[in-house]
Amino acid sequence: MRSVSRHRYLATMAEEIASKAIVAAAPESEAAAAAAAATKTTPKSRWRSGLRWIPTSTDRIIAAEDRLLSLVRTPYVREQVNIGSGPPGSKVTWFRSKSNEPRFINTLTFSSGADSPTLVMVHGYAASEGFFFRNFDTLASHFRVIAVDQLGWGGSSRPDFTCKSTEEAEAWFIDSFEEWRKAKNLNNFILLGHSLGGYIAAKYALKYPEHVKHLILVGPAGFSAETDLPERLRQFKATWKGAVLNHLWEYNWTPQKIVRGLGPLGPNLVRRYTSARFGSYSTGDVLNEKESSLLTDYVYHTLAAKASGELCLKYIFSFGALPRKSLLHSASEWKVPTTFIYGVDDWMNYEGAQAARKQMEVPCEIIRVPQGGHFVFIDNPKGFHSAVFYACRRFLTPDPDQELLPQGLTSA
Repeated sequence: MRSVSRHRYLATMAEEIASKAIVAAAPESEAAAAAAAATKTTPKSRWRSGLRWIPTSTDRIIAAEDRLLSLVRTPYVREQVNIGSGPPGSKVTWFRSKSNEPRFINTLTFSSGADSPTLVMVHGYAASEGFFFRNFDTLASHFRVIAVDQLGWGGSSRPDFTCKSTEEAEAWFIDSFEEWRKAKNLNNFILLGHSLGGYIAAKYALKYPEHVKHLILVGPAGFSAETDLPERLRQFKATWKGAVLNHLWEYNWTPQKIVRGLGPLGPNLVRRYTSARFGSYSTGDVLNEKESSLLTDYVYHTLAAKASGELCLKYIFSFGALPRKSLLHSASEWKVPTTFIYGVDDWMNYEGAQAARKQMEVPCEIIRVPQGGHFVFIDNPKGFHSAVFYACRRFLTPDPDQELLPQGLTSA
């Protein structure tokens, strides 16, 4: 994304989405009402169902992901890893949802060399494991790559989200990831998280540092304080538009609800977003027509599915994507060597990482990648891969101290 203030961008995007949803929803409602009136034998409940139409399912998400991954040459194995109905002996009712049925984590493992270090990749908010489709081939040449859909996202189970606090929302993701790790019998791995996934990865490493040998946080959320609210956003919140959007945020009004509410018009809204974000607004390597089409289809199905993990939003962040519990407060407790990676045009501020580094007692470096925004791994995959390899040099090269920062990357 071009260099635009992140808060100005967020506010503008939210305004546009809200206005488009109101305008676009009206014709859809009228069409559904006309269809119901024209067919007298159609029950009223069917008419209501038409307004709530969500043409997706877990099977369709998996099928869309497989189509997207047809672009990847490296063979992979898909697993639905059973993580049970909750941590053993736990009373965490939010994890169990309204039933004790087992939960599953959708997992991809890519072929690699026998002695390759394990790299676990965790996606961000409103994304899924398939977003790393441009990275799997190159990373699998050096790592045993495992990508996961977090609980409540993508092709993983989507239990009813009953969390009522920041602590419960965090535990939803941290505990489910730990149950997944135990089911996979993983130890001593490199953990990479993007955006919200970076926040969860950091929280996981704070709780279970013995399992993570290196932490890579890509444009991570959570490294700012709620008091860091920029003046521009503070002024916007004071307007009636800002007040409405803040009210919707606190009522857990998510972008996914718009996609679902638009029914058959939802795919077009997603298509316009992906075409703009990874096309006209991209500062790096834009998607070709096939990539854009396959990613759009995949994103639509993941967004239109049952609401679950997305509902963490208001509990973990306040309006403006500021964390309720900043990771800056935990920086002095860091036990895992960490590398931060940011696109130069990322709206997440790398200065938060710099502030955290001052309090850390473990090795920490910050790398900025040119021609990349918040989705730097899509915008500039080559630069992103160079940053990851450099971050993991002590696991990949016999003499890591002699490795220089790759050309084009900058250290912050």
